[in-house]
Amino acid sequence: MNGGHEPLRGYPPPEPPVDPELPAVAPQLRGLRRRAALTLEAAARAAGLSPAHLSRLETGQRQPSLPMLLALARVYGTTVSELLGETVAERDAVLRASDMEPTRAGGWTYWQAGASGRGMQALRVHVPHGSQGDIVRVHPGEEWLYVLKGRLRLRLGDTAQLLEPGDSAHFDSLTPHRIAAADHDGADLLFVHTLLQSPNAALCLGPTISGETP
Repeated sequence: MNGGHEPLRGYPPPEPPVDPELPAVAPQLRGLRRRAALTLEAAARAAGLSPAHLSRLETGQRQPSLPMLLALARVYGTTVSELLGETVAERDAVLRASDMEPTRAGGWTYWQAGASGRGMQALRVHVPHGSQGDIVRVHPGEEWLYVLKGRLRLRLGDTAQLLEPGDSAHFDSLTPHRIAAADHDGADLLFVHTLLQSPNAALCLGPTISGETP
């Protein structure tokens, strides 16, 4: 951590291989950026990515991780569901388990657990051991998580916590934070986050930095 004395510096996480199961992500990313009237450079800067990395995501040369999708959704004032081209008819209040299709991004697996197009997004997430546990996030909004299975390491600012099944956390996303599975079998959790429903290019969404695992 930099103790608040120096500006955070952003480094994109290692680039995962392209996943053929997500062919619609690239055009969606490009179309939503243009809808938000953002240049490639402005969108990449707001999401903590390099323009070259965002360009590779938009052309399908790289697969975005779940944290990248969350950051880009906030930049474009939309949801992860829309980025992935998913729709839920008429925003049904009930989402059946049989309709929850798993999506894999950056080693994580997640299931949409709520309707798309909402300011509050709910996900069921599996965090594998050793996957992006050293990535620190800083961005506007709130996050709530509830551990279903396994143990989760959560760092908030300068404090580190080990969460057991049944434990939960609710925090301001402007607090530098990172989560990682503590066990080799990974961790399952419910994850709820808020999105800023604004495409304003002036929004500063905090970068991604590397650090030590808690």
